[in-house]
Amino acid sequence: MTYTPKELYERYVWTGMSRDAQAQAALFTPDGVFEAPLLPADSPAPRRMQGHDELGPGLAAYHRLAAGERRADPQRSRFVWHTTDDPDVFIAEVDTVMTGEGPDLTISLVQILRVRDGRIASLRDYFDPGLLAGDPAETGGTAART
Repeated sequence: MTYTPKELYERYVWTGMSRDAQAQAALFTPDGVFEAPLLPADSPAPRRMQGHDELGPGLAAYHRLAAGERRADPQRSRFVWHTTDDPDVFIAEVDTVMTGEGPDLTISLVQILRVRDGRIASLRDYFDPGLLAGDPAETGGTAART
C-alpha cells in the first residue's frame, strides 16, 4: 500500500509507539536509510542502518534501549509536521511523553524524512544520545521530567 508522506509518518510513529520494529522497517524503501547523527561512535544502538536486514534489528535495539520500560503516551505526545520546498522532504518536531516507572518524561526530537514511492527513503533522527544510556536526567540529557 502507498501512503501520503504524512500518513506514512503517522504509521511510522504508531509502529514505534507499539515497538514493532519489523513493521517500522517495512515502511522504508528496500534501500532505506535511518541515521542518528548525534549518537557517539560507541553507542549501543547503530548510528546508521540501511536496508530492511539492518533496519529491523537496529530499530529493535532502539526500542530496547530507549527509555527502558516506559511507553509513549499518544494522547499527551505532540507532533508538528513541516513541508519543505522539496515535495519529498519533510520535517517532524516531536515531543513524546513517556510514562511508566517514575515520573513521566517528555522527549523532544526532530526528524527529517525523504520519501520515495510512498516509503521512507531516509530518516535522520536528531535526539538526545543520553536517552540510550539510561536516565536522561542523570546523563545531562534534554528530556524533561513532567
